[in-house]
Amino acid sequence: MLFFLGKFLINSNSMDDILINIGRQLKLARQKRDLTLQQVAKRTGVSAGLISKIENLRTTPSLPVLLKIMQTLSIDLSELDLSSSVTGDYIVIKNGTGTKEDREDSVNLEYTHLLSSPSSDSSIRVYIVSVSAGAYRKPISTNANELIYVLGGKVNYLLKKDKVLLEKGDLLYFDGSIPHGVSNEFDEQATMLKIYFLH
Repeated sequence: MLFFLGKFLINSNSMDDILINIGRQLKLARQKRDLTLQQVAKRTGVSAGLISKIENLRTTPSLPVLLKIMQTLSIDLSELDLSSSVTGDYIVIKNGTGTKEDREDSVNLEYTHLLSSPSSDSSIRVYIVSVSAGAYRKPISTNANELIYVLGGKVNYLLKKDKVLLEKGDLLYFDGSIPHGVSNEFDEQATMLKIYFLH
């Protein structure tokens, strides 16, 4: 199926990928205009939390929400890159080429986005996450299944009432709708590979 969006004709198979790519561009546009999440939220009537999730690829915006944000930021559709980020038979992400993301709900956690790959059923987001010594992120919920693989150091994952110790080489997989948090109560930074499988 094809959709008409402004002057662009878009195949439905690439729609999710396009909306994902737009999230990052909205964030750059907001920062370029020196606007905070709260300022954009007040002007659009969209919560700051939802805008943050859209910007950081944790949710796909509906078209009305997307248009509200674009209108507030005075962005013309022609300014946005509507190309798919996934082409060809394979993808190579070279060391150091990921994009760092600031997340207001994750102080002392550094997210480096490596890949977004949509399919007809779901999408994945791949990150390297650095967790500073002493860091704590309160439990949150996401609309994804999550896979954690510890590359170095140690962290405690908080799943409901359970506290799960993860060390280098350990893997954790869980339903992100379960409230989950993370803490590093140890003396060194921890590094994790984190994959979101969005529904």
